Amino acid sequence: MSVLINILIVLFTIISMECLSWFIHKYLFHGPLWFMHKSHHQKSKSFFEWNDLFALLFAVVSLFLMYKDRNNFGYGFFIGLGISIYGVIYFIVHDWFVHRRFTTFKSNSAYLRAVRKAHHLHHKSRGKDKGKAFGLLFFNKKIQ
Repeated sequence: MSVLINILIVLFTIISMECLSWFIHKYLFHGPLWFMHKSHHQKSKSFFEWNDLFALLFAVVSLFLMYKDRNNFGYGFFIGLGISIYGVIYFIVHDWFVHRRFTTFKSNSAYLRAVRKAHHLHHKSRGKDKGKAFGLLFFNKKIQ
């Protein structure tokens, strides 16, 4: 039973991270933290962006939770694991597939094409305001 609970904690954390990421992206990144996030909306000559520091922050939180609970594999460990898994998903979908920061993979998946389309719609606005499609994995079905 505890294995099932731990799996559910990880899955719930992944879904919660997508919801939290949407909120943070819309209200903080396109709000008071725009000074860092705007690097993501501009053409860059560098591989790294100031925006990448946000991923580092989430990685530190995740690793801290897993390290803190490493001896008894309590809820904190599995929340940290869920955050880490979301980070890997985010990296693969956002940085690799959508923005092609690395040689990308090809996919005929209607879902992945819609994710890319939604994110490109978000980047049509180069400014702080008037943004759309703040999520990554969840998007409006009208986009397909």
